[in-house]
Amino acid sequence: MKNYDLVVIGTGAGGTAAAFKCRNAGLTVAVIDKKDYGGTCALRGCDPKKVLVGATEIIDRIERMKGLGIEGESKINWKDLINFKRTFTENVPKNREKGYHSAGIDTYHGVASFINENEILVNDTKIAFKHIILAVGAKPMPLNIKGEEHIYISDDFLELDILPKKIVFIGGGFISFELAHIAALSGSEVHILQRSDSPLKMFDQELVTLLMKRSEELGIKIHLNNKPTEIEKINDKYLIYAQENDQDFKIECDRVFHGAGRVPDVDDLDLEKGNVTKNRHGIEVNEFLQSVSNSKVYAAGDASGSKGLPLTPIAGKESGAVATNILKGNQKKVDYSVMPSVLFTHPKLATIGLTEEKAVEKGYEVSANQIDTKDWYTYKRTNEAYAMTKTVVDKKTGKLLGVNILGSNADELINYFALIMKFDLAYDEVKDVLFAYPTSASDLGYFL
Repeated sequence: MKNYDLVVIGTGAGGTAAAFKCRNAGLTVAVIDKKDYGGTCALRGCDPKKVLVGATEIIDRIERMKGLGIEGESKINWKDLINFKRTFTENVPKNREKGYHSAGIDTYHGVASFINENEILVNDTKIAFKHIILAVGAKPMPLNIKGEEHIYISDDFLELDILPKKIVFIGGGFISFELAHIAALSGSEVHILQRSDSPLKMFDQELVTLLMKRSEELGIKIHLNNKPTEIEKINDKYLIYAQENDQDFKIECDRVFHGAGRVPDVDDLDLEKGNVTKNRHGIEVNEFLQSVSNSKVYAAGDASGSKGLPLTPIAGKESGAVATNILKGNQKKVDYSVMPSVLFTHPKLATIGLTEEKAVEKGYEVSANQIDTKDWYTYKRTNEAYAMTKTVVDKKTGKLLGVNILGSNADELINYFALIMKFDLAYDEVKDVLFAYPTSASDLGYFL
């Protein structure tokens, strides 16, 4: 039997900050992971994905500028790009583990499961703890269709040595759209199968409609109201059977990927034995991210049923808050009021706060200001056909409730709005700031 003050399951953003903070405070700490150390973002998500996004962004920009001063051909060499991507990921596991060891944190590799309320089992080792943090992340949700075993996941896409000629993504969420844009700009024929009549529900749908138009121009075929029922593998091909608008539909491809959403990866944990309750959002926690049923247990990141979005910065914030609550007693809460999120497509789509539809549902009387910015200097100089910003304002207070941005600079511009909303900055004062010109920030005053 091993004994620790703190055990952390998961070595991504939701677990790492807490592990180091508690160890630095003198606690005995162990970390456990069933996969390579580093977590989703560093190894299988945002970081490696954006390496691919950056390369395809160059291709997109070159194509837009053809005949406007740019000529000649450029294309993605997929093998070289993947090898470049691996330079960002291949050393993460050993460096992360080395960092744990240097800090005096014990490391375990394997699947962890509860034995009772204060003990777990990892491989053949029993571990007792005073506190435990569940930061196990998320996994693709079950689709419950025949032949589901033939579906690949985003982890597989990011390790493809050869890019398939024809790819189908099941589901119209973040993963499907981002990877679809990468694949299309790298030379694949791409299809997205979306169950409902609109994808990307968390974004303003008018801007989503523009992104869909651009996606189709890039060669991505988006099939709405499409419900797959079976996947059949025939030699080295895959045949997908579905219902589209209540009509029979089938499509053959070289590889089919899961992009229909993720769920907390908690099935291995035997939560019942640890008296840890969960719901569809994750581990049931109170405002201090502590399990409502077992006070020794905390949860952070995608496995937590908190109010936070499944984003790496949220996981990091929650991890730090959990460490404080373990060390000093429950006193630290995470502020979820401002959570910017970006879809890294071409162009990018960013959101913060409430969409117009969600604001109305919550009972606000709103004023929505939609500005088509494609002819503004910022976007016209790079020949962008689709650029738009939409602000949603509470009529009673005049305060921003939400912002959606479509454009090549959406990922940076949304952060200025995050600062404005987080610190409740006076709009007149923001407009009075002298921003460098010409930059995206210099457009800011016109949106307020």
